[in-house]
Amino acid sequence: MSKIRSMSLTTRIMIGMALGVTVGFIFQAILAGEDDYLIPLGLFSLPIKAFFVDGIFHVGGQIFIASLKMLVVPLVFVSLVCGTCSLSDPKKLGRLGGKSIGLYLLTTAIAITVAITLALLFSPGEGISLPSNATYDAKEAPTLARVIIDMFPTNPFEAMAKGNMLQVIVFALLFGVAMALSGKAGKRVATVFEDLNTVILKLVTLLMNIAPYGVFFLMAKLFTTIELNLIVSLAKYFGVVVLALLLHAFVNYTLLLKVLTGLNPLIFLAKMKHTCLFAFSTSSSSATMPITLETATKKLGANNSVASFTIPLGATINMDGTAIMQGVATVFIAQVFSVDLTISDYLMVILTATLASVGTAGVPGVGLIMLAMVLNQVGLPVEGIAIIIGVDRLLDMTRTAVNVTGDCMVTCVVAKSEGELDESIFNDPNAAKDLEDYHKSIDS
Repeated sequence: MSKIRSMSLTTRIMIGMALGVTVGFIFQAILAGEDDYLIPLGLFSLPIKAFFVDGIFHVGGQIFIASLKMLVVPLVFVSLVCGTCSLSDPKKLGRLGGKSIGLYLLTTAIAITVAITLALLFSPGEGISLPSNATYDAKEAPTLARVIIDMFPTNPFEAMAKGNMLQVIVFALLFGVAMALSGKAGKRVATVFEDLNTVILKLVTLLMNIAPYGVFFLMAKLFTTIELNLIVSLAKYFGVVVLALLLHAFVNYTLLLKVLTGLNPLIFLAKMKHTCLFAFSTSSSSATMPITLETATKKLGANNSVASFTIPLGATINMDGTAIMQGVATVFIAQVFSVDLTISDYLMVILTATLASVGTAGVPGVGLIMLAMVLNQVGLPVEGIAIIIGVDRLLDMTRTAVNVTGDCMVTCVVAKSEGELDESIFNDPNAAKDLEDYHKSIDS
């Protein structure tokens, strides 16, 4: 036990992930298409699916996800209020918003361009036939005007209760600005928020230590229930999406970081591994947000006044991974239905997906809604989504890891441009280690 405690949190998470995948594959092999399998234990038997998969794994995994999501609203609200009220220049908020949104839209456009290029190169839809019973009910996406109106909460407490992050962000910004303009009263309230922020970050640290167990439960359930035959039949589509995601994370992001900041991309990627593991296992940028914010400030050196704005915004509107899926899926579905798309169609796909990343921000199931919008825009049947939806869960894990990497990259670029990046922390290889040691000290 002491040896396990001495390991870094990242190592323990990787062990939990590996064990979960292994157990999942073993259970899937044992079940082999059966409804359940009873493990004989003397006087009684344990059903694998009912007791382990739908019982322990499901409950443990959902508790882990819930514990992370529990932190999102208070962390974002308190951190963003602290960051906003500390801004000495009111114009800085407008600059932060303009730079952040501009960079997020740029990376999304690059992502879908790369995806379409690779899909056209490898032609993943050739030889795939649409099942006769394939159907998909596409939900209607909100208009951009509706999204902008809905950004402003009529009841901020209701927005917090429902986890409407755009409304929470807007209210936190307004509240922080009001605090900054309220003189001594604002300073007194700011002190309370700074203390609240310290307490919430301590809670984040405490909950990080259940992560290896939560990751094990999530992986074990996923790989017990995932349909491997679907991945095999859609191997080319699956492979092209993964390739595009990796190229975007390791080439596009690193080039942008180097060109726009001069920072070392290898140091950046090394410090992102912990956050990417969380994002991969949870498949949720929102659930990973506490860890993403901690990484941006304590490992990468971004000031909280910047990171508290760019990270929640990125978790809401940065959909590079989803854009990549849409680009490959559009070409894939066009090839399945033998529809020839023109250059103007592909340009329309890039434009639609890029703008839709903001226009559908905060909408549940946003990835598939955006894909349905893109398909409708170029005249492709949305029934094609039914082919790929079976493997989307596993791809979603990788997409989320790419998205949080993009959030931190944009944070570093914006912070550097504002003079709010501590390069001594960014370049310090022990910054990540010190944080790991801190987590271990809390654990012990």
